[in-house]
Amino acid sequence: MPWFGLGVFKVAEGPELVNAVKTAIKHGYRSIDTAAIYQNEQGVGKGIEEGLKEAGISREQLFVTSKVWNTDLGYESTIAAYEESLKRLNLDYLDLYLIHWPVEGKYKEAWRAMETLYKEGKVKAIGVSNFQIHHLEDLFQDAEIRPMINQVEYHPKLTQKELHAFCKEHNIQLEAWSPLMQGHLLENETLKEIANKYNKTVAQIILRWDLQNGVVTIPKSTKEHRIVENATIFDFELTNEDMTIIDGLNENVRIGPDPDNFNF
Repeated sequence: MPWFGLGVFKVAEGPELVNAVKTAIKHGYRSIDTAAIYQNEQGVGKGIEEGLKEAGISREQLFVTSKVWNTDLGYESTIAAYEESLKRLNLDYLDLYLIHWPVEGKYKEAWRAMETLYKEGKVKAIGVSNFQIHHLEDLFQDAEIRPMINQVEYHPKLTQKELHAFCKEHNIQLEAWSPLMQGHLLENETLKEIANKYNKTVAQIILRWDLQNGVVTIPKSTKEHRIVENATIFDFELTNEDMTIIDGLNENVRIGPDPDNFNF
């Protein structure tokens, strides 16, 4: 799985979405993350098809993720939702399929379906999203296969250290959604100071911090210059001191819903 990819949350169907995916592929992105609830899988699929053609690369060189929505959690319904996502994306398989939210009483049956999809070779990897430690421990009780990925809200104001340590211990790769806190961190003075020191943007500093923490990251953007800029994070390294300063910004503040208290 690539360490870096493009997220498309809140990007509506249409030319802007198709272009964003094509642009990302053109500039070397090899991971695209979507979900059924984003209602944009069709446009993502079109962007992938055109982007692969223009870049002259094969489908196998791209890592595509989607997620099953809460209303489809269940054994048969999760398998059906997977097939529907494939149809909309116009793909033969997904590289990663995730349970989007830990809906109580529903995610275990859905996980059984994920295991079936994986065993049948229909998906290359399976995982979860927004699962806390207790959700994972609960899932472990009945799971034959453990989740390979846990995609969670993760940024300097929400470092989730305990969850990260737990995932590492159980060989689950942590992946960050909303790594830039939907833009709320871009004016942070501490991050601006660090960015000036490296002659980088605040976004690049945060995304580099993700990587050095061993966290896969998928920032969202539709603008070409941002897509390029976000990916320019492999040509420098943050010092241990700066990593510690960024860690110190944590306030356990969420921009998204609380996985222990949501009603959708």
